[in-house]
Amino acid sequence: MGTNHDHSHATGNERALRFALGLTATFLVVELVGGLLTKSLALISDAAHMFTDTAALAIALVAIQIAKRPTDKARTFGYYRFEILAAAFNALLLFGVALYILYEAYQRLKSPPEIESTGMLVIAVVGLLVNLASMRILSGGKDQSLNIKGAYLEVWSDLLGSLGVIIGAVIIRLTGATWVDSMVAVLIGLWVLPRTWILLKSSLNILLEGVPEEIEIDKVESALLSIKGVKSIHDLHVWALTSGKVSLTVHLVNDALINAEREILPAIRDLLADQFGITHITVQCELTPCRQADPSAHFESAAQFLERHKEEHDKTVDHGPI
Repeated sequence: MGTNHDHSHATGNERALRFALGLTATFLVVELVGGLLTKSLALISDAAHMFTDTAALAIALVAIQIAKRPTDKARTFGYYRFEILAAAFNALLLFGVALYILYEAYQRLKSPPEIESTGMLVIAVVGLLVNLASMRILSGGKDQSLNIKGAYLEVWSDLLGSLGVIIGAVIIRLTGATWVDSMVAVLIGLWVLPRTWILLKSSLNILLEGVPEEIEIDKVESALLSIKGVKSIHDLHVWALTSGKVSLTVHLVNDALINAEREILPAIRDLLADQFGITHITVQCELTPCRQADPSAHFESAAQFLERHKEEHDKTVDHGPI
């Protein structure tokens, strides 16, 4: 038995994404050329992260467009899940870049090259400004979309990378210690890896249809059992199609004397929406547990319930003298 289905979804601020993509892609070229000319691994490392930012923003735009497609007979849930695939891809891309930079830094620590610190410093400062602008643009949608959050985190890591490059350039200019460049690159890679894992873990949880991190399944179960007329529940599933689109299905055994359509289902719909923000729900009401129920649990059948109720009624009613 179905209840209310909320099909509305936010697609994000496409204009902001396009603007951030333009900024990032333009500076990517500048930083890569600058890194090669100054022989700064820290700059090249930052350019590599800038590349993943560009890819993340481009994929985010494509994912938003695909997610807009209406449902059809082949995709009854639509294309929302594509955004999560994009987020997972971006996480894997970041992993690869970070590991490469760590390897390259190790090679350079053994034989540090000469580095032109002034050019390195100027490019890093410009990169910092570009990252600040991109973060500002993306901050509005990062809490509503895991896809946008992935792009935001990459820009955030780039911002810290730019700060590291600036500090490294100043140290190299003052001391001549060129090994600092490789050390900064290592620190950028080590900072990015755990945050990339968090993004990948969140993406995989949705792809595996796990319970969303913000939902406590035990609390959902207790809340459903607290509704008047609900005797037991089974086959409870909670998952997310994409960020912010949580779905729930459940079978419940209801009291035969209470109208499920008029009393129980509206109460469930209001409770799940108010307490857990779940609006896409499907509830199957049963007088006796179906085969999905726990076979070890004891349930009273509808016939047993009606017979017991009749016996209790007969005991309490005064039939008068015969």
